[in-house]
Amino acid sequence: MQVLGIDIGGSGIKGAPVDIEKGEMLRERYRIPTPQPAKPKAVAKTVAEIAKYFEWEGPIGCGFPSVVQQGVTRTAANVHTSWIGTDAAKLFSEVTGCPVNAINDADAAGLAEMTFGAGQNRMGVVLLVTIGTGLGTSIFTNGILLPNTELGHIEIDCEEAELMASDAIRKQENLSWKKWGKRLDIYLDHLEKLVWPDLIILGGGVSKKHEKFMPYLNVQAEIVIAETFNQAGIIGAALAGKPF
Repeated sequence: MQVLGIDIGGSGIKGAPVDIEKGEMLRERYRIPTPQPAKPKAVAKTVAEIAKYFEWEGPIGCGFPSVVQQGVTRTAANVHTSWIGTDAAKLFSEVTGCPVNAINDADAAGLAEMTFGAGQNRMGVVLLVTIGTGLGTSIFTNGILLPNTELGHIEIDCEEAELMASDAIRKQENLSWKKWGKRLDIYLDHLEKLVWPDLIILGGGVSKKHEKFMPYLNVQAEIVIAETFNQAGIIGAALAGKPF
């Protein structure tokens, strides 16, 4: 079955048709910069442009940087605050003319990794951390998702974790890999004490450079790198868009 997966981020909105049985993107992803400010109508217009680009008429799944409950966005991380309380699934369905399901973006990445990546057939508690503009988390217990954990927003020494250990902060503060890796280790240590995962999967764009920071990570849990890399958000969104 084919579903259009769309990954909405703070800097870019990208999508591609996905074979959700194989976990494969069927076309080269199409990316459009996220409109600024990232208000609902502007983002919805961009989602419609992506659907139109692929001449799409089937189901769509959207990963969104927010707590998402039954299609409604409850928070606004890296997008405009006017998203709070917006029925994103309904809005995207109206502009595309297609059935749409919306899901937290980190949860989408987690679905991709658990189905087709490093989390396949892993039991116990699996924690995925996506590292990019912010920090996203998804938690699975014996393969079952606990949605909307949003542990990138926990406070460490009175500072939000995202503002300490995201890849955006690494770039903004021009941190060395060693200094940033130690910050990431502090964050992962806090997560480990909260949820005691058996496995931690690190994803997001920076995971491609894992050899530069992995030596500075000392948590107890097994750590592996995501296998779907930047495709995880699109593939996972497509999985979430599968009709029931």
